[in-house]
Amino acid sequence: MNDQERIRTLIEQWVTGVNKADLDGVLAEHTDDVVMFDVPEPQDGVRGIEAYRETWPPFFEWLASGAIFELVSLEVTAGADVAFAFALLRCGKPAEIGDQRLRISFGLRKEDGRWLIAHEHHSFPLVVDGEQRVRAIHEEWFDGTARKGLDGMMSHIADDVVSYEHESQVTGLSAVREVCRAGLEQSTGKVEWHVPELRVLTGDNLAVAWGINHMRAEQPDGTFAESRSRGTRVFERRDGRWRMVHQHVSFPVEPATGAPDMARFRR
Repeated sequence: MNDQERIRTLIEQWVTGVNKADLDGVLAEHTDDVVMFDVPEPQDGVRGIEAYRETWPPFFEWLASGAIFELVSLEVTAGADVAFAFALLRCGKPAEIGDQRLRISFGLRKEDGRWLIAHEHHSFPLVVDGEQRVRAIHEEWFDGTARKGLDGMMSHIADDVVSYEHESQVTGLSAVREVCRAGLEQSTGKVEWHVPELRVLTGDNLAVAWGINHMRAEQPDGTFAESRSRGTRVFERRDGRWRMVHQHVSFPVEPATGAPDMARFRR
């Protein structure tokens, strides 16, 4: 085996030891001065093999209550004397895990021809409130509009998005991108977009946001043309990320003529 394969086998055996509650197997192939930044405290980490040893019996008891510790992915990079690896694991009670993953980074060094783990860093991703994230996505869109940063603006939109635009219906990320590109290029100067009174409702995996879009586009003479429209956007949480799957924008219309009635925004 090459060094990467040896390290992969070492970590896989460590995971097996955890699942078997084999304390000697878990401690094997660690340095005496190992440092672990664990999910729980202490803040400055667990330092030394004896302190590392003391963390495992309570974890074994928790696993015995029905939790799992299952390797999902592992990537290894090895140098001559130092290596690192990072892994994702399903860790928790099966009914509660969902798409959450335990993240572990390993630092290793070679001593007398043997690879030993000198550092572990365990963490779960911080779960951000859905409403906060959807609002943050809008702020990124507002900033991206001002920069005319089309790539960044598209990063929060699903490939299968359906958008009801003012004049048409478009389906798919590339079609929405073209609409946004054309809109940004209509003005050679500054373009601004805000939703001052944005409302957001979120569930576990779905969110809806709505409000009045305020648009400003700089004209050749330095003045700004302003417009307002109604906007509703639907988001779905996929693989842990919120993506816009539907958008609906429109102007109110004058019933008698069918023409846009911008005065309605002032009523």
